[in-house]
Amino acid sequence: MTLLAALSAPGSYRLTGTGRWRSAFAVTELATASIAAVGLELARLVNALNLAPVSPEVTVDQRLASLWFSYSFRPEGWELPSLWDPVAGNYETADGWIRLHTNLPHHRQSALKVLDCAGSRAAVAVAVKQWQAGLLENQIVTAGGAAAAMRSRADWLAHPQGRAVASEPLIHWTSPRKIQLRDRLQATADRPLAGLRVLDLTRVLAGPVSTRTLAGFGADVLRIDPPGWDEPGVISDVSLGKRMASLDLCNFQDRQRFEVLLSNADVLVHGYRPCALDGLGYGADARRRISPNAVEVSLDAYGWTGPWALRRGFDSLVQMSAGIADTGRVQAKAGDPHPLPVQALDHATGYLMAAAVLSALATAAQGVAVPAACLSLARTAELLAGMQKCAEGPDVTKPANSDFAQEIENSGWGPGRRLAAPLALDTSQMRWDRPASRCGSAPAYWPE
Repeated sequence: MTLLAALSAPGSYRLTGTGRWRSAFAVTELATASIAAVGLELARLVNALNLAPVSPEVTVDQRLASLWFSYSFRPEGWELPSLWDPVAGNYETADGWIRLHTNLPHHRQSALKVLDCAGSRAAVAVAVKQWQAGLLENQIVTAGGAAAAMRSRADWLAHPQGRAVASEPLIHWTSPRKIQLRDRLQATADRPLAGLRVLDLTRVLAGPVSTRTLAGFGADVLRIDPPGWDEPGVISDVSLGKRMASLDLCNFQDRQRFEVLLSNADVLVHGYRPCALDGLGYGADARRRISPNAVEVSLDAYGWTGPWALRRGFDSLVQMSAGIADTGRVQAKAGDPHPLPVQALDHATGYLMAAAVLSALATAAQGVAVPAACLSLARTAELLAGMQKCAEGPDVTKPANSDFAQEIENSGWGPGRRLAAPLALDTSQMRWDRPASRCGSAPAYWPE
């Protein structure tokens, strides 16, 4: 069974439930396939580790898979903060549309500096209208911000970056090496990832989805953020099952602590732009020297080759760049951008990253050289664009009470309920040992 079996052979897993997202693209099909890829690779790992006498059957609930591509946590008696900064969003330009991503303070400052206007949505709208979309995009990105002009699919496929991404594999496996897996006596067919140490260096949203998924089958996930980091409206969704710690990698003592953590990690997942870790002194050679037996999976936004390989990006921006928002606009017969109903590029890429980790672990268990895996939101967009819509059932709009697990989750912000798990093996149920917790709420160490 290969990692892409779920994408090419839906019959390799059992599908239950009904419901689909209304979209110009095969969003529900992408959800079920990417989540199934996790299950199929986990079953392969169970076999490689001889944890079960026969290969486990994989089941995906189509409705729940669709819903997990949205928000999985519902507060009870309190409200989540807004996911979006007030300035973030789509704006009409002199010749089209652009999306500004201003959730991070330094991205907001960069955009406002280029626009030379007040930080209100009305002021930004007036300023943006004076610019051509492509020029404004370039100026904001050059200033250290994050923005994307709306392009058609044809324009994207003709663009140098679109051509580069289209030529990349969905999962780029590089630099294979033999690694020695650490013995994990805690691992069972029921909790096959128990004792697996996953060092999480990811932010919004795909990377955290991948490590949340691994935690769901028993992995010990330790996420490291800079001191003071927060992602309001997101952390309660993606910190499920993890310990959340803080380290300053510009501080000598914190760097020492980080290197101890890395040297004892079984898996490293990071979402830094290419070469960013190099700038901190932790390039590929240094990482392998510190942790020669760690599986590594990494993520970026716009692909690993081409002129935009180093560009900052997020799901909503890639949808604008890659023609997804424009295709939705055309189908809706509207004038403004129509993105996907959920951040499907983030979620699908996250599940594919988790599947890549499991695939690498299974390969290592068989004594075969293990490559590192690189994925990108833009390449997942190409996968989505090529998928056929075939999901049946009523439109998914929002979760019903019956879609949530019965247990109360006492998160770091207050009580709530989590969606029921969308994936199961007949030997293992997806569940989390820790509630969602705040950034910096745990010490930076591996438990004995």
